[in-house]
Amino acid sequence: MQDTLDRVTANPKFHEFIAMRSRYSIIMAIISAAAYYGFILLVAYNKEFLATKLGAGMTTSVGVPLGVAVIVFTIILTWIYVRRANTEFDATNEAIIKEAQK
Repeated sequence: MQDTLDRVTANPKFHEFIAMRSRYSIIMAIISAAAYYGFILLVAYNKEFLATKLGAGMTTSVGVPLGVAVIVFTIILTWIYVRRANTEFDATNEAIIKEAQK
């Protein structure tokens, strides 16, 4: 077991995989945080825009669908990450382990 672990950690493909996966995770986290913090900054500095009614006689303001959009956007980002993790990341991980067990 330790021999396989040593071969995995010595494999340059493993280090490339870790770097690629980390970069992807950080980018997704930054995009998600930007969406949330962007909405919070909008709440803090442009309340008038968020309070604008969607149409004449409507009670819903722009802020409600925008807030829902932020939540839906981050759910979609999570789905994209999980899909890639369950396909590409898992397949690469398995290939590296198989290579090390030879």
